[in-house]
Amino acid sequence: MATPQDSGAVRGCRPHRVVVLALDGLLPFELGIPQRIFGRARDAAGGSLYEVVTCSVRPPGPVETEADFALLVENGPEALADADTVVVPASYELGPVHEEGVLTPELAAALGRIRPGTRLVGICTGGYVLAAAGYLDGRPATTHWASAEHFQRLFPRIRVDADVLFVDDGDVLTSAGVAAGIDLCVHIVRRDHGTAVANDVARRTVVPPYRDGGQAQYIARPVPDPRQASTTGARAWALGRLHEPLQLRDLAEQEAMSVRTFTRRFREEVGISPGQWLTQQRVERARHLLESTALSVDRVARDSGFGTAQSMRQHLQAALGVTPTAYRRTFRTRGGDGGTDNGGTGLGAVR
Repeated sequence: MATPQDSGAVRGCRPHRVVVLALDGLLPFELGIPQRIFGRARDAAGGSLYEVVTCSVRPPGPVETEADFALLVENGPEALADADTVVVPASYELGPVHEEGVLTPELAAALGRIRPGTRLVGICTGGYVLAAAGYLDGRPATTHWASAEHFQRLFPRIRVDADVLFVDDGDVLTSAGVAAGIDLCVHIVRRDHGTAVANDVARRTVVPPYRDGGQAQYIARPVPDPRQASTTGARAWALGRLHEPLQLRDLAEQEAMSVRTFTRRFREEVGISPGQWLTQQRVERARHLLESTALSVDRVARDSGFGTAQSMRQHLQAALGVTPTAYRRTFRTRGGDGGTDNGGTGLGAVR
């Protein structure tokens, strides 16, 4: 994941301009995600942090949807020239983009208006548009799990990861299907403005600020026997004890399962291993403490379960691309001692 980057709003200029490209055959739900998420982001004074604009590849007019209605889009492709971030939602009528990996002249001309350095976001199969334009060449990316194999065949230069909900590759980001676009947009708000703003947006939208696991948990599998226990209780139990050196057997015991059975069931339900999930939760706890408290980095490391500042630094560097001190410097909005960025050794007990 890239280092957190400033948006126009962070720099104290006009609100960061997000332009959403509405293509024929679009999914109305996905088209509304950027407005709902970015449009709810506010600074401490209540001011809007983003300006969201919708445009078409044609002059203002109706755009067909995959539903039984059309949408009137009041901006043409010229809106793309002023974008700080361009979002391309999914469409069911991508034509040669989906079939041949080639842009239509109309779409190519519209994308040609985007300034170099503009952040690009593809939601679900909207990633096909970015791929056909060459923006994803040599990069990691994702799309809906049902399209991932086709996506990889059509664009062999892309490193497709079908297991994740979204991929952040700095200035180009892609998401899995439909609701994963919400996860990605909330993540962008978090990257731009920190956990507190992102969590506020998530609460207003009544969605989780961070979803566990990846797409694997949503791929159809044989329905498990309803008499089988789940791992929900163990996850809730662990969240209340992140500061403790939890072992895999501790989690398994909460569900009266063997370690082997628990691990298999956990992967089926969450899509990742118990150790990966636990590290994710500890990273989120550390982020919250770094942003919202003046605790030293050593204390944050202990309270989030990493044990030492060095261990936490390694995990934050891997997950966020920054050290704890750099993260705090970027997102801490109030005074505090900022902590120290030193420490010993040690890794989380569960992997």
